[in-house]
Amino acid sequence: MRNIDYRKNHTQKLHEMIGLRIPFFIKIILACTIACFAMIILGWIVIRSWIEPPVVPSNTQNVTMPNLDDLAFLPLVGAEEGINEDMYIGGGLRAPEGFTADDRKEQFFTFLIIGIDGGVNTDTIMVASYDGINKEANIISIPRDCLVNVKRGIRKINAAYPIGTLRGGGRAGGIDQLQREIKTIIGFIPDYYISVDFNAFVRLVDTIGGIDVYVPMDMRYNDRSQRLAIDIKMGEQHLDGENALKFARYRKSNRGSGTITDFQRNEHQQAVIKAMFVELMKPSNIFKIPVFLDIFHQHVHSDISDGNLLWFAEGLNKLRGTEALSMYAIPILGSSGPPMYYEFLDKAGVVELVNRTINPFTIDIEAKDLDIVTRH
Repeated sequence: MRNIDYRKNHTQKLHEMIGLRIPFFIKIILACTIACFAMIILGWIVIRSWIEPPVVPSNTQNVTMPNLDDLAFLPLVGAEEGINEDMYIGGGLRAPEGFTADDRKEQFFTFLIIGIDGGVNTDTIMVASYDGINKEANIISIPRDCLVNVKRGIRKINAAYPIGTLRGGGRAGGIDQLQREIKTIIGFIPDYYISVDFNAFVRLVDTIGGIDVYVPMDMRYNDRSQRLAIDIKMGEQHLDGENALKFARYRKSNRGSGTITDFQRNEHQQAVIKAMFVELMKPSNIFKIPVFLDIFHQHVHSDISDGNLLWFAEGLNKLRGTEALSMYAIPILGSSGPPMYYEFLDKAGVVELVNRTINPFTIDIEAKDLDIVTRH
């Protein structure tokens, strides 16, 4: 009997101890939970306070004028003649003459996106649009070898940035020159520009945990001068930042086999962007906003403010899934062949595609608003 009583008393005391401790333990859990929610809410309030709706730039373009006395670079780009005329392409306007702010679509914004290889070479050129009303986005890839109507010796679109930079305008001069030449192709200068270097791309892909893409062939290439070694197997692959960049840059093997065209390369770059978009759409990425902002500040040059960037990020997060992001290649009639391999643009096709996808105006862009050199 004594043992039974002892057990009862011991059990009763144990229950009493637990009964005392459970409420205290629950209080700690509740306090920690409330504190966490409070920090999340406070953080979100701070983030929301940064968000600013974008203001559409005026139709007048601010041009960074080059240093005309510094012409030592001209032989490098074959621009000995007509150099001054190229400076004024676009007529100082961001949109076709006669287009005004009243003609703009509501919450519709456009972006010039360029990938820089670490120097002055524009490895990737794209124009994108975001429609905040219909929750849609479009991206048009522009081949680097597109022929533009300029006077310099090398008349490819990807020569615009380096020549603008070398004229003495630095990065701003390079962006200005590329913007003006982009206008000759699509009829207007995009509202914002985003210049991304390779380090930004690698860090971004790694931050979102890599991407899944289909590799259409075995990709093997080595270039010691660039410290570039590509070895990616054919098939479905999960790529980290370094390999995703190599996949996007691949052109051919050392043996000359496995060569792809500039259009196929654009398709690979579009596949990478689509895969990145899939990962970025995941809700968990909201907690990585500080990392994304750090990448943006460290490796991306843009005229988008932090507040506007968060506004666009919030808008992109509301897109109707990946089907709301459409990607296109600008229409081409063909190539000039050797030695320059210029790509001739299809003016009628360009007008149709621009009006269907990235035109920010309620008025259609017309062929007369473009300055495209057709096949001779």
